[in-house]
Amino acid sequence: MYGELERTQDVRKRRRILGDAWARTPVGEQFAITAGEEAELEHMEAAAPPARPEQPITMLPIAQLYRRDVPDLVAPPGMDLLQVLWCPFDHDDDAGLSCPSLVLRWRRTSDVVDVLEPQPEPEVMENDTYLPVPCVLHPEQVVEYPDDDSLPGDLRRRLREWEEASGHRYQYELSVANGWKVGGYASWSITDPYPVVCDCGTDMELLLTIASGEWDGSGSWRPVEDAAEPTHHSLPAASYPTGVTIGRGYSLWTFICPTSFDHPHQLTMQ
Repeated sequence: MYGELERTQDVRKRRRILGDAWARTPVGEQFAITAGEEAELEHMEAAAPPARPEQPITMLPIAQLYRRDVPDLVAPPGMDLLQVLWCPFDHDDDAGLSCPSLVLRWRRTSDVVDVLEPQPEPEVMENDTYLPVPCVLHPEQVVEYPDDDSLPGDLRRRLREWEEASGHRYQYELSVANGWKVGGYASWSITDPYPVVCDCGTDMELLLTIASGEWDGSGSWRPVEDAAEPTHHSLPAASYPTGVTIGRGYSLWTFICPTSFDHPHQLTMQ
């Protein structure tokens, strides 16, 4: 069963209209949208949805990471640039996941010189939350620790004692960092932890996390630069800068085989 498709240009237009309206709306006041803006939104809503494409479509660029900015980025020998793309339609994989189909492209920055043509993009998509809002990355290295459920029982008991004494929460404040990230640990919020194993039999390692938000409601892992209380609304919100949502607010974890970059990557959604 599939839902109605959306035109990429309509998604961008709707975001622009709503973003402008929210930017005029002080926090705590009524949504400041104009009659003209409402009419534009209603016109797009009334239009017939596009047809599902029968031919392969252009993939969307999701992230571009340089090793000079992310020194811990694991890359094939001689490669220093990772480009991540996906298809903005749900794809069912062997593990039963329904999420975008992801492609990893490793390159050399010396080979990327002139822009040959504008970046193409698909005309339609299945979900508007699969279209990222363009933003600039400001990489920051943080220390995190394994998910609470991945720890041995005795250590978990000692952590409970420490939490009661300190008032802190290991799982939300110290273990797995929220947001988009390279490396680190996965958070097993839906299932019990399980090994992600390559077809060659090797345990795979976490390469990239594509998250639905950058921090939770408690503000843990929130950058100090975003700690000030806003005077006006914004779209996207500061805690949701990419506009991407995975499933019902999950994260998409991308694992690669440490034995060979030629081995297919694997995904899990938690």
